[in-house]
Amino acid sequence: MNDLIIEDIKDSILKITLNNPSHQNTLSLDVINRLKEIIEDADNNNEVKVIILTSSGKIFSAGHNLKEIQTHRGDSDKGLKFFTTLINSCSDLMLKIINNSKPIIAEINGVATAAGCQLVASCDLAYSSENSKFATPGVNIGLFCSTPMVALSRVAKNKHAMEMLLTGDFIQADKAKSIGLINNFFKEEDLTKETFLIANKIAKKSSLTLSIGKKAFYNQSEMKISDAYKYASEVMIKNMMESDSEEGIKAFIEKRKPNWN
Repeated sequence: MNDLIIEDIKDSILKITLNNPSHQNTLSLDVINRLKEIIEDADNNNEVKVIILTSSGKIFSAGHNLKEIQTHRGDSDKGLKFFTTLINSCSDLMLKIINNSKPIIAEINGVATAAGCQLVASCDLAYSSENSKFATPGVNIGLFCSTPMVALSRVAKNKHAMEMLLTGDFIQADKAKSIGLINNFFKEEDLTKETFLIANKIAKKSSLTLSIGKKAFYNQSEMKISDAYKYASEVMIKNMMESDSEEGIKAFIEKRKPNWN
């Protein structure tokens, strides 16, 4: 399992690499559970300020391991127990990404489909190579991408999300950017460098402030606007009382770099 996922920390940035290209970096139950452990550990690791999630090979992730799913159809309950565990574990992984206090960036070089596309949509930021492709093709095999739909519909415009879900067709990187699935795309040879530059820029910010902001962003997005302003005002007032805010404003006035400790 250790070989299927590689971890590396550099300049306070944890890079998590799905490393099973011969099996299209599928999200088997074991891989999902290991990703959950790594992401949870990173949340509690003060050395980590930003997380990059990427993959080896030309497929970011093809989603669930369909052979694993089919194997369990031979179980006495026709796979119900396993399917329940698998889908609930995958949903829990996506929630751990959203609820993690550290910004998580998807770096996609290749194809991201089904739960792999869900993984992209669940990350806080996403950058791909110009030749990358995205799809939610479950409808083509009689299995609607219902859980990927949750993540996709929260980042992409509704009709674009529905088009992906109903047709199962691939979209290119430029379309993915235009509908909000990814932030930007780069030449393949520049992708890793550009993604790291963005991660490094974020890592230099106050970790406390990033954590406060990320949590507040997702919380307020589900509220009606009046409640969102009330909530965000409370968050901002508390943020103002933190020492990092005091140091940041003082450094700005004194025209120096802040010391976040």
